[in-house]
Amino acid sequence: MIDFEQLTRNMKGDVMTDSLHQMIYATDASAYREMPIAVVYPRDASDVKECIKFARKNGITLIPRAAGTSLAGQVVGKGVVVDVSRYMNHVLEINEKEHWVRVEPGVVLDELNMRVKSLGLFFGPETSTSNRCCLGGMVGNNSCGSHSLVYGSTRDHLLEAKVILSDGEEAWLKGMEKDEVRDKMTEDTLEGKIYKCSVEMLENNREEIIQHFPDPALRRRNSGYAIDQLLYSDYFDVAYEGKFNLCKLLAGSEGTLAFVTELKLNLVPLPPKEKAVICVHCRTLEEAFEGNLVALKHHPVAIELMDQNILELSKGNIAQNKNRFFVQGDPAAILIVELAQESREKVDQVADQIETDMKMHGYGYHFPRVYGSDISRVWSLRKAGLGLLSGMPGNAKPVSVIEDTAVAPERLPAYMKDFGEMLERLGLKCVYHAHISTGELHLRPVLNLKDENDRVLFRRVAEETARLVKKHRGSLSGEHGDGRLRGEFIPLLFGEKVYGLMQETKVCWDPEGVFNARKIVNTPPMDTSLRYEVGDSDVACRTYFDFSKEKGWLCAIEQCNGSGDCRKSYAFGGTMCPSFRATREESHTTRARANTLRELITHPRTKKIYDQREILEVLDTCVSCKACKSECPSNVDIARFKAEFLQQHYDVCGVPMKAFLIARLTEIQRLGTILPWFYNAVVRNRMTGGMLKRMLHFAPERAIPTLYKTTLKHWLGRYQRKNRGEIMGRVFLFADEFTNYMDVEIGIKMIELLDCLGYEVIIPKHVESGRTAISKGMLKVAKGVARENVLLLKDLVTENIPLIGIEPSCILSFRDEYPDLVGDDLKEEAVRLGKNCLLYDEFFTREIRAGRIRAEQFTDQPLKIMLHGHCHQKSLASVEPSREMLSLPVNYSVEVIPSGCCGMAGAFGYEKKHYELSMKIGEQVLFPAVRGAGENVCISAPGTSCRQQIKDGTGKQALHPIEVLYEALKCTKEK
Repeated sequence: MIDFEQLTRNMKGDVMTDSLHQMIYATDASAYREMPIAVVYPRDASDVKECIKFARKNGITLIPRAAGTSLAGQVVGKGVVVDVSRYMNHVLEINEKEHWVRVEPGVVLDELNMRVKSLGLFFGPETSTSNRCCLGGMVGNNSCGSHSLVYGSTRDHLLEAKVILSDGEEAWLKGMEKDEVRDKMTEDTLEGKIYKCSVEMLENNREEIIQHFPDPALRRRNSGYAIDQLLYSDYFDVAYEGKFNLCKLLAGSEGTLAFVTELKLNLVPLPPKEKAVICVHCRTLEEAFEGNLVALKHHPVAIELMDQNILELSKGNIAQNKNRFFVQGDPAAILIVELAQESREKVDQVADQIETDMKMHGYGYHFPRVYGSDISRVWSLRKAGLGLLSGMPGNAKPVSVIEDTAVAPERLPAYMKDFGEMLERLGLKCVYHAHISTGELHLRPVLNLKDENDRVLFRRVAEETARLVKKHRGSLSGEHGDGRLRGEFIPLLFGEKVYGLMQETKVCWDPEGVFNARKIVNTPPMDTSLRYEVGDSDVACRTYFDFSKEKGWLCAIEQCNGSGDCRKSYAFGGTMCPSFRATREESHTTRARANTLRELITHPRTKKIYDQREILEVLDTCVSCKACKSECPSNVDIARFKAEFLQQHYDVCGVPMKAFLIARLTEIQRLGTILPWFYNAVVRNRMTGGMLKRMLHFAPERAIPTLYKTTLKHWLGRYQRKNRGEIMGRVFLFADEFTNYMDVEIGIKMIELLDCLGYEVIIPKHVESGRTAISKGMLKVAKGVARENVLLLKDLVTENIPLIGIEPSCILSFRDEYPDLVGDDLKEEAVRLGKNCLLYDEFFTREIRAGRIRAEQFTDQPLKIMLHGHCHQKSLASVEPSREMLSLPVNYSVEVIPSGCCGMAGAFGYEKKHYELSMKIGEQVLFPAVRGAGENVCISAPGTSCRQQIKDGTGKQALHPIEVLYEALKCTKEK
């Protein structure tokens, strides 16, 4: 029995041995799954030393981990996972003059580049995971990225590294003169032994190594240990300028040789500001393979490929569908060719040459050029590739097995021809994307790893591809590494003797197997410990949501491939995932929630399944913001999964009083409207209000919302239209539960605003939206509400007479949840109804563009507005219509606050246990932005909970965009 209490006592960091953390860290972005013994979060190098001492004493292995985005199972294993991303994430020193930086291994690449951008510098290698990958992981995998054509790999920029060796001693790896190396070799230490073994191995096997390593012209290669790179130093040949530097070997070693605690990295000048991207639309893949060689002649900074599969899947992703603006027709593939020059004129000159050259060879049918900020949208679509592929419905998915092979670019067409013939022979389809300019295409055959036959093909494809790679003198891995996926094929690629030298390297550095055992060398069979097991089928229950589009609830959960898009910082915009962004804890990521659900639904630890506390714990901090539905490339909708699980949980364990009361809040408020003054007195009173807060588990710092003196429906029943002029149109207004009872004044202003603009407003017969029930997982209640609303409204609402909503989360329920909640008999009706249910801003912008609402109807007085969008609005619709609507008055300027979730998230932020987290989320961007706004700046937010959070967090009153536009309307001022 291992005594982890001893390690806890000796460390400043955290030691986690609970089952939840074991499940969360059992996978990365690969196809593998194996439970670790524990998870450790070290605070500094001394903690790492304690971990090494503990590992040696107990005969266990340490698995260094950063963002956990590795694709070959590098950070999956039966050991202690040591996660450096939580605490060891500091930039230690920046040397502007000499262009280098010292960092801890947990620093995120894009966060570093944000720090040094003002100095005109950046770290050259740029991975598709740059907004969450850590520099320690990039060193471990020798990452390259889209612009490796210019900047090479991480190895090329790793100057020095401070490491802890397997005996617990510290070493500083750097370039050394020949005499320094010889002196090291004489030292009676593990470090001295490493230098001695390395030099003697290279001296005795130089020719063998050079002969069996990949083509030297291949820039991307990361198979095995890079022992050959040590030969290209002045120690062995004075023709080389570089010093003997063990960092060359450390890069790409996947944490198997030493534990990195500090890195010194080279920085390079920012690229020329004038850029353009040519998106070459190809009719066939072969056209793209050959077209790549044509484009390379013109010295672009990057060429990437996206095939038809990725382009098709992007249509179904809310965020990436918006980035398809440059796609015309249905190309088999698109080559993304990026150019960078000192002027637009020079960029266009090269672009003209490429287009002419392509046409001369008969390659491509459409050559759109993209400039400015739209370039990042093209790259966003390209970077989303892996996630989009995981969103492919069903059990068969494009798998990572041969996704990282690389050959010299001029060999690529021939290699692809052989590869295509192999696929045809095996009856397989494949996805092609990524770094075509450097000869590395991510090739992902579509396989169902729950099927025995496809698991056989999983191995066969790997082995046959390895032989093809050897034939074309390529590398099994260009940047993703070997891990446990490709390790067993290294002898086939390099030969047994060179593989033996790699095994000797591991033993020399780590004789006791302290670091990441069974990776690169001596790996287990590549088809063992897979994430999915043969025969895994869908959940054995009837779900309340319809998951048929995803081929079942389990398939929907398994769309999470672990790529970690949910780990990005708030500094990079977007909303996903609010709780992680505030805490930086892996257990608060979308990925962790999906992994836990998958693990405990397929391997339940209780008979009832839906009573497992680990799932309840990991779902508890999900704010149901819906950001993952759009921002996760794989379309993982944790908010929906949470609601589904909670209802299944209630079915076997009963409904807690707190959830019951919150879900039935509308009914309580409806009763309160009989005597609203009495209801308000009760909730405002310190004693009775305090009792109610305790019943609801609300934070004492929060104020329970009060009722308006009447309901909106009642008010409209007595309202007399003031505009007797021409009727521009008729609209139905959805009097949601918030607007009808609490935010009635906003509803009144909406009606009066539309009246003044010439629209007749009708509140049709309907019930509440069911939003509070959905948020608390009471789907039986929500389903009844949804069905009733669909039946009441389906024959009334049309494109010409839409249903308009004021509160985003309520009206968007018609589009998002209703179609999958009402049942098969009403599904088509719900879909049709949802298309004509518009947010207030969508209606106004539609009418503005049609010329029926005009700027001259509004004031010409100046006003600056800072707008905070609602989470569901950002995810399921867009904040842009609100910005456009508020910009209609000629002298109104609107700035959209780049905030994610406000932190309130309906009842989430009201709850006592979530209050601190809620405020922490608000403090990231929203609160500072609001506090920094001038006295005359108007703060606007469409969400009722957002406005309350802004008031609680800053003391400022935010207005609904409807209120802002109402105040700007000339006719309301005249009246």
